[in-house]
Amino acid sequence: MVFRPILTLACALAALFLPALARAEATTRSWTDAAGVQWTETTTVETEIVDDRQPRSEGADRLVGVAAETAQRGVARFGPFVVIDRNHAALVDATDSASPARFAAMLRAYPAINVLELVDCPGTLDDTANLRLGRMIRAHAIATSVPPGGSVRSGAVELFLAGTTRHAAPDADFGVHAWVDDTGRGPDDYDANAPVNRAYVTYYQAMGMAPGTAAAFYALTNSVPNSRVRWLHIADLAQFVPIN
Repeated sequence: MVFRPILTLACALAALFLPALARAEATTRSWTDAAGVQWTETTTVETEIVDDRQPRSEGADRLVGVAAETAQRGVARFGPFVVIDRNHAALVDATDSASPARFAAMLRAYPAINVLELVDCPGTLDDTANLRLGRMIRAHAIATSVPPGGSVRSGAVELFLAGTTRHAAPDADFGVHAWVDDTGRGPDDYDANAPVNRAYVTYYQAMGMAPGTAAAFYALTNSVPNSRVRWLHIADLAQFVPIN
């Protein structure tokens, strides 16, 4: 499995919300792998619905920053996703293997969502699932936006690219670095045309980049090792994709 360790988890958001009502929803996905073997995966997603009639948790008073403020405005939470209103959701935490199912559950509950704010996004624990999530964002014609003070790092950059339109505040930060798999190997340890490397270039093309541009952007993300970060700003990303 390919993953990107979280660079900096700025907020521990698990304790951020008002006491909530929980609802579990199971999602089943079936597929056939390259060897012709059929697989079935069932993911149970727990949705938290904010109950404004109850008092705040102590954790909410200790946390500051744009992610905390965004979550405070939320009406529901689906894993790392916070529903702001019927048209807006926000990503305020790292994604993982369950995030595509949580995202799908959110859209079933709030089908009019058309903007995803990337507020404080430290990265992903599962790049394969993260790329699948990005394709879901694009398939649902959702725009991505980074608000003032927003920070998009590591695998979250792929999600920003998924927006049908992209907006970022002038002070938005984007951090990239090379991935590492569960054996400790990175992109340079595989052939350039190996499936694990092609997956990213193919993804960037699906997000609107020309083949050469996609390859150049992938090279940029791998220009520093996994243990470091290269900071980009709007002007840097605008060389590869349109940003409003």
